[in-house]
Amino acid sequence: MKPLDERGWAQLIRPGSRVFLGGGASVPFALIHSMLGMASHFKDVELVHINGLGEAPWIDPQYEQVFRTNSFFLTPVLRDAVERGHADYTPCAMSEIPLLFKGGPLPIDVALIQVSPADANGNCSLGVSVDVVKAAADSARIVIAQINPQMPRTCGDSLISTRKIHWFIERDAALPEMGKAVFDERYARMGRYAAQLIEDGSTLQVGLGNSPDAVLKALKKHRHLGIHSGVFNDALMDLVKCGAADQSQKNYRPGKIIASHVLGSRQLYQFVDGNEDIEFHPSDWVNDPARIARNDRMVAINGAREIDLTGQVVRDSSGHRFYGGVGALQDFIRGAGRSKNGFPIIALTSTSDEDGHSRIVAGLREGSGVCTGRGDVHHVVTEYGVASLHGRSIRERVARLVEVAHPDHREALLAGAQARGWLPKFFTMPPTEPGLGGDGIESSWVKFKNMRFFLRPLHPSDMRTLQEFFYSHDEETIRLRYGYQRDTMTGESAYKLAAVDQTKDLALGIFADDHGRQELRAIGRYYRDLDGTRAEVAFVVHESSRHSGMAGFLLGELATVAKRRKVNELWASVMPDNRAMAGLFLAAGGVESASSIHEERTFTISVEAILRSQKKFLERKNIQRIER
Repeated sequence: MKPLDERGWAQLIRPGSRVFLGGGASVPFALIHSMLGMASHFKDVELVHINGLGEAPWIDPQYEQVFRTNSFFLTPVLRDAVERGHADYTPCAMSEIPLLFKGGPLPIDVALIQVSPADANGNCSLGVSVDVVKAAADSARIVIAQINPQMPRTCGDSLISTRKIHWFIERDAALPEMGKAVFDERYARMGRYAAQLIEDGSTLQVGLGNSPDAVLKALKKHRHLGIHSGVFNDALMDLVKCGAADQSQKNYRPGKIIASHVLGSRQLYQFVDGNEDIEFHPSDWVNDPARIARNDRMVAINGAREIDLTGQVVRDSSGHRFYGGVGALQDFIRGAGRSKNGFPIIALTSTSDEDGHSRIVAGLREGSGVCTGRGDVHHVVTEYGVASLHGRSIRERVARLVEVAHPDHREALLAGAQARGWLPKFFTMPPTEPGLGGDGIESSWVKFKNMRFFLRPLHPSDMRTLQEFFYSHDEETIRLRYGYQRDTMTGESAYKLAAVDQTKDLALGIFADDHGRQELRAIGRYYRDLDGTRAEVAFVVHESSRHSGMAGFLLGELATVAKRRKVNELWASVMPDNRAMAGLFLAAGGVESASSIHEERTFTISVEAILRSQKKFLERKNIQRIER
C-alpha cells in the first residue's frame, strides 16, 4: 500500500478502463476530485457505481467526452444524464451485482473505495458500505483507498487487508447523511395497517423510501423482532433502541442484526461503529433469496411507484422514464415469500406525492418496467387498507386493489377492470367510511379465549369468503339464522351481502387469520330503518366459535358506531328456539315486544344500554382488543 501521487492517475487508469466508485454513505469524494483533476489525461473511461449520497461531480457535462457513467441506481442528476444520452442505467438486483464484477460482463479495472484506518493486524474496515464494494475490491486489478478516520469500523465480513490496497490517500471527512423522512397522516395510516400484518418475533427487511420507514415507525410496540436487511437505517436503529427489535427469536443468525450497508444520520454511523451485534456482509450473501428464506417469519417491506390491478409492481420507472433502481426488491420479495410463515409487503400511498395520480392503475403506462411479477406479490398496503393477493384469482385481486385505492379513483378503476373483463358487471363500489376507530383505520386484533382474531368491516371482495362461511355451517345454524333450510349461496348473492354501504348500514366480520388466510367466524350487521334513528341487527356465529362472546362483542361494536351516527335503538327478530341470541339481547338491556308471535321474538335495545353493559361483558368473557 503506497501513498497516491495524484500525477500518477494516467498510469493507473488506462484508456477504456472500467472504474468502480464506492457508493451509499461511502463515496470516496477526495479520490474522485483528485481523479477529476486529471480528467484531460483519460480516454473513454466507464464509471460504475450504485446509489450514492451527496453530489455526483463526475456527471458534469465538462467530463462527457472522458467519462461515461453506468449506474445501478439513478438519482435525479443521473436520470437527467441518462435522458440526455450521456449516462447509462443497468437494472440489476443487488444480489447479482457482485457476480457482474466476478467473471461477469462488468469486470473492474480500478476500484475507488473509502475505508477506516488499519488496525493492529493490518486490516481496514469497509465501514458503512460492504454491499457490492467488497466484490469490486476483490476483483479489481487496482484498488485505491481513501482512508478516513471518521469511517466506522463495522463487524462481520467487512474487512479488507492493506495488502489488497495498492494506493491510498488520507482524508478526515464526515460521512454524508440522509435527510429524515417527513410523514403525513396517509403514511401513518398505511404504517398502522401494515403493522397489523406483522407478528411479534418476525424478522424484517426494509427498502429505501418513506413508505417502508412509515411501517417501521408503527412497529415500536412490537416485541422480539429481528433484522435481516440490505440497508440498516435510522428507523431500524430506533426499533433496536426502543426494545422492539432484540433479535431474540431469530432462528437464523440468532442475536445478530444482518445488513450490507448503512444509510442515515451521524447518530446511526456512531451506533454501528464497533457494534458486535451487527454483522455486515456483501450483497450477494445478505440478499441471496435462499439465505433470506432461512429466516422464519421473514417480512420484506418495500415501496413501489405503481401497481396494476392484477398485482404487477413497477419500481424503477414511470412510463419510459427511469427512477431509482431495482435494488433489493426482487431479492427480498422472493426470499420472504419462501420463508416459513413469511411474506413480502408492498407499501405505497394511494396517490402520487408529485401529481396526485392514482398509484393503483388498471393498466400500466407504456414503457413501465415490471420489477415484481404478479405471482410474487403477497400484500399491498395503502392508507385505505390491505389487499392480500397471494394465491388469489384476477377477479379477487382486482376487487381488493380497487378497495384500497383512493376513493376518488375507485369508480374509474372499476370501469377499467370491467372493460377488460376482470370483474362481473354486477360488481359496484359502495361508499365506505375511512375507519371505525379513533386511529383512522378500520381493523384491529381481538382476543377471544386467548385466541387472536381479526375484526374489520366486510368488503365486496369478501364474496368468496362469505360463500365459504355459508357452506361451512351446519343445518341448525342455517335454520336459526335464516328461518328456513337454504342450501345455496351464489356469487351474486354473496356479493349483495358483502357489498354494504358502510356509510349508512354496517357489516362487521370477525376473521380467524392463519398466516394470510382469513376465515370468517362471525358477522354482525345492522340495517337502518327509514327514519334513521333505529336499525335492525343480525348476527351469525360459526359453530366452532360459539360461546366465546363474539356476538356480544359485535353488538357493542355496532352500538358504538350507531351512537356516532345518532341511531338510538337497535332491534332484532329471533327464532323462538334461538335461546342464546335471545339471552344476549336480554342481558344487554333488551325489551321483548309483547306482540311477539310464535314464529319469532322481537327485541328492542337502547344503544346507551348496550354501551353501559359492554365493559362488564368484555371482562366476564375475557375479551381483549390488542392495542399496538
